[in-house]
Amino acid sequence: MAVKKTKTRGRVVNRAELAEINGVSMPTIDDWVKRGCPVGQRGGRGRAWQFNTAEVRNWREDDIRAESSQATNATKEQLVLRKLAAETEQAELDLAKSKDEVVPVEQLERAMIKAFGEVRAGMRNVVPGRAASRLLGETDETSFKAVLLEEIDHALEALADSDLINETDLDREDEEDDGEDKAADSA
Repeated sequence: MAVKKTKTRGRVVNRAELAEINGVSMPTIDDWVKRGCPVGQRGGRGRAWQFNTAEVRNWREDDIRAESSQATNATKEQLVLRKLAAETEQAELDLAKSKDEVVPVEQLERAMIKAFGEVRAGMRNVVPGRAASRLLGETDETSFKAVLLEEIDHALEALADSDLINETDLDREDEEDDGEDKAADSA
């Protein structure tokens, strides 16, 4: 009796889309392919890579299970090396924090939200208002485009000159950190 093969649901995507969907880099996708990730079509001259997202998800779940089962069978030496690597990584992160080379994700998110809000406000409010008076009666397409580009550049320069992370944000971060430290101390 023949077994009926069911089609896997999912979207067909290229390498870049697969990387974006999974929140990984393109080299990670290449590594997955080397380790057996299912490929619908290999890329080549004029051909894009094709992956089925459902098939990749199923493979990825199996791959994660396999990796975790290998971790449970690790030797004492392998565990010691993993612990040393984790401690080294933590020490490097702590050093980067002390040098102010890293920023908390929440602070970056607030800055990005503010930046996109500023861009949106500039494009929707400032540019039309400033450009309208300059374009009144203008019929030359080249001049029209030049005026619009000048106004867009002006709005973007104003954003570039603005301070996306102000002292209030930094004070709020310090208060949050102090609150977490106090909660940890009392626990």
